[in-house]
Amino acid sequence: MGNTTKMDNEITKKMRIAYAEDEWQFGDLRIPKGPGPHPVAIVIHGGFWKSIFESDLMDDVAEDLTNSGLATWNIEYRRVGNVGGSYPGTLQDVASATDFLRTIAEQFNLDLTNVITVGHSAGGHLALWLAGRHRLSMGSILKTSNDPLLLKGVVSLGGIIDLELMSNLIQYKQRMVKKVKIENPVTDLVGGTPNEVPERYREVSPVHLLPLNVPQVLIHGDLDVNVPFKLSALYKELAEQAGDQVKMITLSNVEHFEITDPKSPVWTTITEQIKELIGS
Repeated sequence: MGNTTKMDNEITKKMRIAYAEDEWQFGDLRIPKGPGPHPVAIVIHGGFWKSIFESDLMDDVAEDLTNSGLATWNIEYRRVGNVGGSYPGTLQDVASATDFLRTIAEQFNLDLTNVITVGHSAGGHLALWLAGRHRLSMGSILKTSNDPLLLKGVVSLGGIIDLELMSNLIQYKQRMVKKVKIENPVTDLVGGTPNEVPERYREVSPVHLLPLNVPQVLIHGDLDVNVPFKLSALYKELAEQAGDQVKMITLSNVEHFEITDPKSPVWTTITEQIKELIGS
């Protein structure tokens, strides 16, 4: 465990490293040029937590951020459809992948005082959850460590950051469109509706872990039909009421996937926010 299994090229020094034993428990580490110590962006892909979507969704993001001077740790995790995926395995995996940075920090000269998470869609949920997991109860099955790696900040890109609200919206749509079965990826992840397993939502949804006590940046396109931008706006209100520092940027005429495209005109706005959090 923890051995480098593949190096893709010498420019970005991309290495695939296992953080546990399962085939899906790995991350792709990219190291920027220079001696370091390197600030780190933990990059987390989305895809409604489904096994058909993999970490290569965020390869371009990780590559661009590394070329900008950040080490990136593009993590994979067991998802819905994988053995051991969904609750609790998906959450346990991203926690283990994050804490694994301590194992490789010295080897790759990583600055563990300057680590942020950058997640898209379902990855935005996981990015915020990682910042709040220190607030889990001692008996929680999701508590993989009593000393979780603390983050300097979080960037959510079109994140599903209120699971209860998202699930309820999907359930409402199903009631209105009775002739078509509408999939609910939130209940697939959590294992039931908010009414059926409320205790799980209290552990899994970032809104129930507030305050996270780290700066948060929520970036959302106003044309997002996959994840309504109102989820971010409502979360911001709740987080600020709890005492957190939250910035929300609503991108005009931008949909769900454009915010993970480094060639997009809006990408500069996103990287500026990431660099501001890192302090570079």
